[in-house]
Amino acid sequence: MDVIGETERLTVRQINSYDAEFIIQLLNDQSFIQFIGDKNVRTTQDAVNYINKGPISSYKKFGFGTYIVSVSKTNQPIGMCGLLKRSTLDFPDLGFAFLSEFCGYGYAAEATEFIIKKEIHTHNLTTILAVTLPLNLTSNKLLRKMGFTFKSTMEFNGLENNLYEYNV
Repeated sequence: MDVIGETERLTVRQINSYDAEFIIQLLNDQSFIQFIGDKNVRTTQDAVNYINKGPISSYKKFGFGTYIVSVSKTNQPIGMCGLLKRSTLDFPDLGFAFLSEFCGYGYAAEATEFIIKKEIHTHNLTTILAVTLPLNLTSNKLLRKMGFTFKSTMEFNGLENNLYEYNV
């Protein structure tokens, strides 16, 4: 288990194939499908493919990716958070998703703050972007709270999205 760090309440670590069942649960959470999209991950093999082609590939190529976020006291995975490098964006962008039952407790803000500080320092980043649907009020509010500035709207995955920017 490659732990990249801990906060007061959370452990943040790299995703691996042992996380397949959790990934199935998270990617099929109603809010994930509504606000991020249906990744068609239904089986253990689908999840392992998603993990290998997504997070693990990103760790190898860019040195960062999305990470499992767990409650430290119980080691229970509750979401994922990290940076993505998309060919359609000039800078890495922040991504996060948490199981619905763990929303509203400040976990996303805690994990996001950790990721921003860690990745800026580790990778000498000066800019991080974030893309979210306008109707995802919770994510829009969190990004503003974390110091992201609304820049514009843009088409992303065939939908109109808000583009935010964080500068060091």
